[in-house]
Amino acid sequence: MKKDIHPAYHEITVVCACGNTFKTRSTYKSDVLHLEICSHCHPFFTGKQKLVDSAGRVERFQRKYKRVPAAESAAARPKA
Repeated sequence: MKKDIHPAYHEITVVCACGNTFKTRSTYKSDVLHLEICSHCHPFFTGKQKLVDSAGRVERFQRKYKRVPAAESAAARPKA
């Protein structure tokens, strides 16, 4: 390896807005890295994820691709 071209790899403390802190190793320039969201407060990891459908896309999709009962579809087919 060439000397003096690689960034310093050192231990840093990561601090989340929720108050969670942990230590890791990084090439980040400071000793403390501040985050807005981490795995302890992110909705995907906490299981509190809410699906918001403000435009009614799910209902529109369900109406468009609604399954037709078998009896109706058999009656609707043309006879040869």
